[in-house]
Amino acid sequence: MAIKVLVVDDSSFFRRRVSEIVNQDPELEVIATASNGAEAVKMAAELNPQVITMDIEMPVMDGITAVREIMAKCPTPILMFSSLTHDGAKATLDALDAGALDFLPKRFEDIATNKDDAILLLQQRVKALGRRRMFRPIARPVVASTPSVRPTSSVLGTTSIASHTPATASVRTSTAASIRASGKLYKLLLIGTSTGGPVALQKILTQFPANYPHPILLIQHMPAAFTPAFASRLNGLCKIEVKEAANGDLLKPGCAYLAPGGMQMMVERTGGSGRLKVIAGSADMNYKPCVDITFASASKAFSGDVLAVVLTGMGADGREGARMLKAVGATIWAQDEASCVVYGMPQAVASAGIATQSIALDNMAECILKESVRV
Repeated sequence: MAIKVLVVDDSSFFRRRVSEIVNQDPELEVIATASNGAEAVKMAAELNPQVITMDIEMPVMDGITAVREIMAKCPTPILMFSSLTHDGAKATLDALDAGALDFLPKRFEDIATNKDDAILLLQQRVKALGRRRMFRPIARPVVASTPSVRPTSSVLGTTSIASHTPATASVRTSTAASIRASGKLYKLLLIGTSTGGPVALQKILTQFPANYPHPILLIQHMPAAFTPAFASRLNGLCKIEVKEAANGDLLKPGCAYLAPGGMQMMVERTGGSGRLKVIAGSADMNYKPCVDITFASASKAFSGDVLAVVLTGMGADGREGARMLKAVGATIWAQDEASCVVYGMPQAVASAGIATQSIALDNMAECILKESVRV
């Protein structure tokens, strides 16, 4: 049965264009369109769509207000369309705070250089959100297993969006109470994420104390126009310092470095500390920033003295870098399926037998602090 979609935009041209693209996929069906936020709120309650695409700036009621009202009355996965400007970035982050799950640039040429790739990505994003049930209960500790499948080879540079890989290993869903600190000495915390990441990162990092003893590298799939605003927002909300990473930054404890959009962030060891190398990277890389690239560099610079966490996101970015980290003794954790917006990236590391713990978002900060901070 096709996923039911409500398209909301004050531009009749954009409503028609998005509707055409969505309806090209046999797994999707636009059931209605709305020209402002007020209409969207009314239609969401009456038509019960499985996904809503939402503009931000509209008459009568703006998209952010509409998201807030829809999430209060009839929670529905919402994909925002945003302009790649500073104001657009701020508004999109406000929409995510209000409850939207994902966003895409409003100009299709900003989604992907190839028109067909942009169309495919939009369809896949909508389908990924349509498969998510809102406010599912957090899973209690269970062990799930399926027949073993040999892990696939490196996918660095592939165009995989959503992961439906069968599980290849049993990974226990852990609570903060069930996690016992290993006593291991860490020197670096890595967190990689994509769809659903901004809200997840905010939830985790706002619980860290100002004196958190390690530097933190954050890799969030995000356009270049958005990362400065996101880093600034996190810095204002968190007790730790959060900044957009810059080439040559020396790592210091209690500071989180957000990889700039459109760039690749790597870490190098200089003496007893780390230094960041931020470069444009290869043009054929699908993800900029790429979790695999940062993780791989950390495996060489910090060896096993790393706690790496893979959060919600589509695709498998992070799996190969996590594999390299695990090979040198690092600790790898993944977010559990029930609390993910999209269980793609965490599933990739869990099903490959790379992650040792699967942890709900609500418990993640406490578990990280318990494991990485010596009392």
